[in-house]
Amino acid sequence: MQEIKQPSKKPLVYYYLLALAILLLLNATLFPAMNKNRIENVTYDVFMSMTDKKQIDQVEIRDDQILFTDKEGKIYETVATEDAGRTQRLYDSGAKFQQIDTQPSAMTTLLMNWVLPLVPFMLIGYFLNRRMQKAMGGKDGMMFGMGGGSGAKVYVPSSTGIRFADVAGEDEAKELLNEIVDFLHDPEKYREIGAKLPKGALLVGPPGTGKTLLAKAVAGEANVPFFSIAGSEFVEMFVGRGAAKVRDLFKQANEKAPCIIFIDEIDTIGKKRDGQFSGGNDEREQTLNQLLTEMDGFDGSRGVVVLAATNRPDSLDPALLRPGRFDRRIPVELPDLQGRIDILKVHAKKIRLADGVDFAPIARMASGASGAELANIVNEAALRAVRDGRKFATQEDLQESVEVVIAGYQKKSRVLSDQEKKIVAYHETGHALVAAMQTHSAPVQKITIIPRTSGALGYTLQVDNGDHFLMSKEELLNKVCTYTGGRAAEELVFGSITTGASNDIEQATKLVRSMIARFGMSREFGFAAFETMSNQYLGGDASLACSPETQARMDRLVTETIQKEYDKAMTILRDNRDSLDKLANFLYEKETITGEEFMDMLRTDGKV
Repeated sequence: MQEIKQPSKKPLVYYYLLALAILLLLNATLFPAMNKNRIENVTYDVFMSMTDKKQIDQVEIRDDQILFTDKEGKIYETVATEDAGRTQRLYDSGAKFQQIDTQPSAMTTLLMNWVLPLVPFMLIGYFLNRRMQKAMGGKDGMMFGMGGGSGAKVYVPSSTGIRFADVAGEDEAKELLNEIVDFLHDPEKYREIGAKLPKGALLVGPPGTGKTLLAKAVAGEANVPFFSIAGSEFVEMFVGRGAAKVRDLFKQANEKAPCIIFIDEIDTIGKKRDGQFSGGNDEREQTLNQLLTEMDGFDGSRGVVVLAATNRPDSLDPALLRPGRFDRRIPVELPDLQGRIDILKVHAKKIRLADGVDFAPIARMASGASGAELANIVNEAALRAVRDGRKFATQEDLQESVEVVIAGYQKKSRVLSDQEKKIVAYHETGHALVAAMQTHSAPVQKITIIPRTSGALGYTLQVDNGDHFLMSKEELLNKVCTYTGGRAAEELVFGSITTGASNDIEQATKLVRSMIARFGMSREFGFAAFETMSNQYLGGDASLACSPETQARMDRLVTETIQKEYDKAMTILRDNRDSLDKLANFLYEKETITGEEFMDMLRTDGKV
C-alpha cells in the first residue's frame, strides 16, 4: 500500500517563533555589521575638503548626520555642524544633495513599526495554514496548531499492498478476519439476511506476532483505504486534544468509507478507568470517552471497520470490549511448528538460499519464537553469508542465526583460562548427560563452551521433536534435574562450586515455585493456586497471594524439591563418571559438539 503523507505535527506557532527569532538575530547582528562595514566615519573637515575638491557625488543631510558618496561610490558619514555656507559650496561642487525630514507622521510610525512587521508573519501563517488544509484533504485547520488533526497515516489501495499470502503462521486469525474482508467486498449478502458487520475487532497477542501486519493484510485484501495510528499519538499535554484527534479520525474515515481504522497499542488510551482524578488521567479518559462515543455513533453498514491491537488485554476498560464496539477478540498467538516453517519460508523468499535448505529443524530449534524473531533469524543468516563472502545463505547460517537470537553472538575477545575452560566443559557436559539419562527430556542438539555476548560462557541446546502444550509433573521435575546437572558436575569433579550456575538456579527455582503455587503439583498444598499471573503476553508478572507463614512453607518446599533433584543429578553423574570425563575432555578439545556426536559417544559406551 502506498502511504499518503500527512501534515507536519509541529504547530504553526513553532514556525512563527522560529522565523521571528531568525529575523531578530539578523537585525541585531548581521545587518548592522554589514552597514558598519560599508560606511566609513570621517570628520567634518574631511567632508569640506572633499567638497572643495569636487570629489563628492551625492549628499543626504539629516538632523545631525550627513551621509555622502564619493565619485567611486564609497559611502561616508560625518556629524552635521552649523555651517551657513555649506549649501552654496555643495552647489558649486556640482554634487547632488537633499535634506531629509526625520520626523515621520504618527500614521507613518504606526505603519512602519506595527503593521509592516506583521505582514510577513501573516503571509507565512496563511501559506502554512493553506498547506496544512491541502494535506488534510481540505479540512479546516486552526491557527497555532490547536486544531484536531488526527495525525493518522493513511494508506491507499495498491496492487503492491500486503495480502493474506504475506502473513504465515496465523491461519485461525486470518480465517476470522476474512469474514470482514468478505463483508467489505459484498455487503449485500449479509444485509439480505439481516446480519451486521462487527464494528470492531481486537487483535491480542505477544509482541512480534504480526498483529499490525494482519490489519494491513485485511485492508489489502479488501482493497480499501487504511488509517493507521498508534494509541500514544492520541495522548496530548492539553486536555481535549486527544478527543479532538479521535473526532477528526472518524470524520476522515466516514468520508472515505468503506475503509479500515487501525489503532495500535490501544491500551495506551483504553486502560480501565479508576475514578481518581489527575490531569494526565483526565485527558486519557476524555480521549477514551470520545472513542466510545464515536464507535457508538458511526454506522457499521457503511463499511468502516475498527481494528485494534494490544498485548495487554487485561488492562482494557470493559466498556471498550462490550458488544457493539469491539465485538470480536482475535488471538494472534506465537506460531506452532508448522507455522514457524511457513513463516521462515515467506521471509526466505527475500534472500538467496543454497539448495537443499530444510526449514523443519530450524523451526524446531526456534521453539517459542515470534514472527518478528523468525524474520530476524533469516536476516541474520543472510548477513552471516555476506560476512563470510558467500553469495547464498546455507543451513548452517540459519542454525547459527537461531543461536544468535537465543544466546547472542560469539564473543571471540573473551579467552578463558585452561582451568575455567575445563570447568565450563564439565558443567555443560553435566547438563547434557543428565538430560540424556532421563526419560521425557528433549534431545540434546548442541553443546558448546564458546562464550556468547549474552554473558553465557557456554550452553547446552535441547530441541523437542515437536510442540508440546502439556507437561507432566515428571517432565517438569526432569527439567529441574537437568538444570542442576551443571553444578553437580562441578562439585563431583572439582570438589568446589562456581558462579556459573546462577541462571540454572534461577530457572529451577522459578519452575518449582510455579509447580507448587500455580499448577497444584505438591502433596502439601494440593489442588490450590497461590500465584497469579498478569501481562501474560509480556512475559508474565507473578505475584503470591498467601500469608507469610504459607509463603515460608512454600519456600522450604521449593528448596527441598530442588535439593532432591540435585541429589538425583549427582547420582546419575556418579554412575556415569567415565562417560562424563570422556565427553568433557572431547568438548574441551573441540569446544563445540553436535547432538549426533554426543549420542554416538554414549552409544559407544553402551549407555543408551
